[in-house]
Formats: sequence, structure tokens, C-alpha cells
Amino acid sequence: MKTQDMNRDWHATARTLSEALPYMQRYSGAVVVVKFGGNAMGDAPAMAEFARDIVLMRQVGINPVVVHGGGPMINEMLGRLGIESTFVRGKRVTDKATVDVVEMVLTGLVNKRIVQAIMDEGGRAVGLSGKDDDLIVCEADDPDLGWVGRPIEMNVQVLRDLMGAGIIPVIAPVATGMDPAETYNVNGDTAAGAVAGALEADRLLLLTNVPGVKGRDGDIVTALTPEDVRAMIEDGTIAGGMIPKVETCLDALERGVRGVVILDGTVPNACLLELFTEHGAGSLIKAADLPPRRR
Repeated sequence: MKTQDMNRDWHATARTLSEALPYMQRYSGAVVVVKFGGNAMGDAPAMAEFARDIVLMRQVGINPVVVHGGGPMINEMLGRLGIESTFVRGKRVTDKATVDVVEMVLTGLVNKRIVQAIMDEGGRAVGLSGKDDDLIVCEADDPDLGWVGRPIEMNVQVLRDLMGAGIIPVIAPVATGMDPAETYNVNGDTAAGAVAGALEADRLLLLTNVPGVKGRDGDIVTALTPEDVRAMIEDGTIAGGMIPKVETCLDALERGVRGVVILDGTVPNACLLELFTEHGAGSLIKAADLPPRRR
């Protein structure tokens, strides 16, 4: 590469950092919960890139909390064990055999992979599940779903303690019940919304494999209010698998989260684009009486 071209790249990098400063100041000290879906995890380089972004967020004063899924990994392990999966309204029917596999995969394989990736990028991270310190206590969500839980009690003090020590919590969505012997599989989006609400997070970022909420014209709607979302569900603009995602967003807002964003986690540096640029990424949902999108 010629020196002139190299200088141009360096200047572009410096300009990007300079333009990001107001947003770094805006989010300094804020809690940002990131739901990292299994479909967004990708390969090892993608995982490393995500981990690097999370470490950067912590480095500039944000308090990130990662809640992860792992559906594809669960499916693979169930297939190896000859356990068939069925789904009702987008949620996995979970019997006792399945919940044991879910716990093994999420709290073991997936959780520790993310923790290690963050550590490899120079961050400090600790892996947890909803069962640790009664972080998430559930009841059965629906008799048709078996051991699938709906959070009814939250104990986020352990998360505050970790964040206060500069440590990034990484949470697997497996929870206990009112009976400590019970184990529940919790939808990752649901768990992330409950954690964000209990922490009264500034932002909940739902990293998925879609770019956001689409309007009737097929374009991504970048800014929505809860009223907009309800109207779009009513008229059928929001349908299918997007409905439970936006319902999670609405529930998180009601719990005290300031804003929720649905964005494509397969896009490089998606979290940084959303937090530190003027145009953001994906669809931001927040109350109409809050300041305009940025921020």
C-alpha cells in the first residue's frame, strides 16, 4: 500500500474515533445488555470480533452484560443423542431429557466459549446461568412447552457486584424454579429482557440474524414507539417470529429499560455501529417522550 493511501486510512480511523466521542460520553457508566443469539455467533473470527466489541465497550466506560442463546448448538447435540425437537409458537418444547441437554450445552460449551473469547481480547468475564445466586427464578411458561420458564423473580445484585469490579457477566438462559430442584429452559430474548429490566438498563441490544423491523414497504424502520409496534402487530406488518421479539422489547420497556434495539448480529461491529454512530443500526424502540433517536 502506498504511503498516501495509508495516511488516508489512518485519517479516516482518527476521524471515526473523534466522531464517536460524544456517544462514548453519552454512554459512560450506562448498563447495556446484549442478547447474543446462536445464529449470530458464526465462526471463530466472528466470535472474536464480537468479544472485541464487548471489551471495547467496557474499556470506554460502558457496563456490558451479555445474555446468550445457543439454539443451533442445542439442536446439534440433541441430534447426536437422538432426541427429537418440537416447537410451539417458536419456543422449544422441553422435557426432562431435553432440559438436561440445554443446561449442559448453554452453561458449559456456549457460555465458556464466549467467556474465553472475551478473555482472549483482554477483557475480564465471568460465566453465569440464571441458577447462580437465584439470578432468574421462573415458573412454567405454558403447560404445552414443558420445562420452559417465565421469569417471575430476579436477583441482579451479583451482576452489579461483577460490574463494579470491572468484570463482564455472561449469562446462560437456564433458570431455577420456586422449587430449587427445578430447572427451566428460558428463551434467550426473554431472559435478556428480564435481566435488562431488573438492571433498568439504558439499552437492550437484541442481536439476531435479521436487520430489524420492516415496514409495509419492506424497508427497515429505524425508530419506533411502543404504540407504533402495537399498531404494526394489529395490521399484520409485524408477523411471525418477529412478534415474540417485539413483545420482549415492549416488556423490557415496561420494566424500565430506556430503549431496545433489534439489529443484525452478523454485521461486523453491529454493537459499535448502534452505540457510537449517528445512523445507528437496526430498529430502535423507545417511548415517544424520550429524546430523538440519537440518543
